[in-house]
Amino acid sequence: MAAKAPVKKNLSAIKRARQSEKRNERNKNERSKIKGVMKSVETAVKSGEKDAAAGVLLRAVKTISSARSKGIIHKNNAARKISKLTKKVNAISQAGA
Repeated sequence: MAAKAPVKKNLSAIKRARQSEKRNERNKNERSKIKGVMKSVETAVKSGEKDAAAGVLLRAVKTISSARSKGIIHKNNAARKISKLTKKVNAISQAGA
């Protein structure tokens, strides 16, 4: 864990530090949600249920796109994650066909 920054002296620096802390916490929660939905898609893929995997994939895409639009993750990172999950879901769709 990173060490705390030294105490700021002026009001704007104190406010900026407060805002930064809040944003960091919010972003951490969003990144955690992304990891959770990615795991849930992979679990659905492993179980081999096409419909369940497709439903979970839609929720994952929504979560990842939302984080991307808020600037929490880079657009290419979001595209890569969505592509990876879609490939996995499509693979079970084709295997079962």
